[in-house]
Amino acid sequence: MAGIYIHIPFCKKACNYCNFHFSVNQQRMPQMTEAIVSEALLRQGYLNEPVETIYFGGGTPSLLSGEQLNRILRGIRDFFTVSGNAEITLEANPDDISTASLESWKAAGINRLSIGIQSFFEADLSWMGRAHNAEQALACIPLAQATGFSNLSIDLIYGGPTLSDEHWKQNLKTAIELKVPHLSCYALTVEPRTILAKKINNRQLEEVDPDKQAIHFDILMNHTAAAGYEHYEISNFALPGMRSRHNSSYWSGSHYLGLGPGAHSYNGISRQWNIANNSLYLSSLKQKNIPAEIELLTTQQRVNEYIMTSLRTSEGLDLSQLEKTGPAGIVPDVLKLAKKFIENETLIHSGNFLVIPPKGKFYADGIAAELFQL
Repeated sequence: MAGIYIHIPFCKKACNYCNFHFSVNQQRMPQMTEAIVSEALLRQGYLNEPVETIYFGGGTPSLLSGEQLNRILRGIRDFFTVSGNAEITLEANPDDISTASLESWKAAGINRLSIGIQSFFEADLSWMGRAHNAEQALACIPLAQATGFSNLSIDLIYGGPTLSDEHWKQNLKTAIELKVPHLSCYALTVEPRTILAKKINNRQLEEVDPDKQAIHFDILMNHTAAAGYEHYEISNFALPGMRSRHNSSYWSGSHYLGLGPGAHSYNGISRQWNIANNSLYLSSLKQKNIPAEIELLTTQQRVNEYIMTSLRTSEGLDLSQLEKTGPAGIVPDVLKLAKKFIENETLIHSGNFLVIPPKGKFYADGIAAELFQL
């Protein structure tokens, strides 16, 4: 299974915590649309298998018109073999969602929405610098459902200074009562060179409390489990049959092509990433050049990536797959490193798999890093 990711590098405003590549100058969206189609043409040989998922991320791809989305999807279908039942996701902000926009997205071929709710409370949205308000956050979900979007995901952020335990529980209760089939829930992270990092360093905003985040993560696991959601990846929860096919392909090591400035690609042998600069991206594509860097992956890198991604999933790390990926003797080496986590029950060795149980999930990335091959 192969996927295509399209990075739309435009936003209405900068959120305090965001470190993704974007511009608030939206004037060049038409040129960017055509450049992305041009890149698809130039890279049509990158994937040698049918495309099962297409994902519009950003940035804020819901700023594109239905015709612009349709233009990109037509280009992709011209240059790649796209499965008839492909999952086609659009990341959307609540303030961009209306009956008209929803209908235009459906007409363009979008069949799944990932909505950046983040919180249903005004204080949290204001602290994060979001463009939408609590009323829009609450109203957009039933509106999308009424327009025929049953395959929905929402993003929620926990562990911020303005979010109490009770309000976090209420955020989850609201999402569950609205019958949202997929939740992506992230601990608030202070990334370098963001507005949030600058304000915390200047003591304009309160620091993030990791102990509070751990409590919120426990609340998250308990509430979603009680409501019948599968905790299939550290940050992702789905009702049966509603997992994100696109994101699941990343975690399983499937190949994907990234289009647009800042987008990454992976073909099992190398990684490739486009320049994160709108002007240089546009000027390069005008000259029919792809402004990208390529890194050939070493065996060690492939092993460590497999360890990291597999341990984040509910299925866990398959030792037989690790043996195929790595050098001779890798399984005994990893099991030796894993011993202390197995003994303190933050890692379970079951048959041919290493799986992180609920007790260890908040520390999954740290556990994986301890198993890395240096």
